[in-house]
Amino acid sequence: MTVRHFYLAMAFVGTLVPWLFFGSFFGLHGLDLPLFLRSLFVNGAAGGFSADVLIAIPVFWVWCRRDASRHSVAGWWLVFPASFFVGLSLALPLYLYLRERD
Repeated sequence: MTVRHFYLAMAFVGTLVPWLFFGSFFGLHGLDLPLFLRSLFVNGAAGGFSADVLIAIPVFWVWCRRDASRHSVAGWWLVFPASFFVGLSLALPLYLYLRERD
């Protein structure tokens, strides 16, 4: 397995695992986005993890934009919808996949 294939596999896992949790939440509560956002900070543990990721994502975006221009990474902008619809667990391996040349 090449490192590029590893990144692609991790992008798949990074999509599937969070959406198992998101799907369970939305299955129980419907598409209640205000409740979903409040639930990110329901206790100290959840709040700490949520804050960590919410701080890391814009840092990743800035780095990604700069790195993509330096290395001519096509499709780098896909990290934005990946971050919004899944999270950093998809956006990071997706970018690394796009950056890696065969």
